[in-house]
Amino acid sequence: MLSLKNIVVGVLVLFILGVAGWVASNGGAYNGGEHGKVIADMGDRTNASSVKQKEKDDREKENDKLNALRDKAGNAGAFKVSRAYKSKCASCHGVNGSGFQNGKPMMGPKLFGQSADTIYKKLVEFKSGRKENVVMKGLLIPLSKEDLKVFADEIGEFPTRAETAKQ
Repeated sequence: MLSLKNIVVGVLVLFILGVAGWVASNGGAYNGGEHGKVIADMGDRTNASSVKQKEKDDREKENDKLNALRDKAGNAGAFKVSRAYKSKCASCHGVNGSGFQNGKPMMGPKLFGQSADTIYKKLVEFKSGRKENVVMKGLLIPLSKEDLKVFADEIGEFPTRAETAKQ
């Protein structure tokens, strides 16, 4: 004899197959009907946004060119800094260590005006982990104490370099 469990499972299987047949006869869940129109509408939006994306890319290119010109103009009147400083420090502290670029505050604090000894102590503390900053630690890990001293000495000279550049 059939058990109650087998009867319930059989009824559920027939019900599920019936629902699947009904959905398939009405165009399927995603192959037509109202659902297909919704997906088609989403496709139209995607195409429209890709056109806007191309325009945005052109604007971004123009902004990149403008920023490059600003950087050139800013460096023409500013003092010279090493490539190492530009590649490791300028993106957070500014090209001249002011903590600002294009009139906007940057992520890193102002370095301009701090002594070489103060900068060196802070760099050593960041590298050792006594001062916590993931970005600074990541940048300083591969550097030796001599490298840190070179950075500190360069940053300590910024006020003197600025005065020389003004004259």
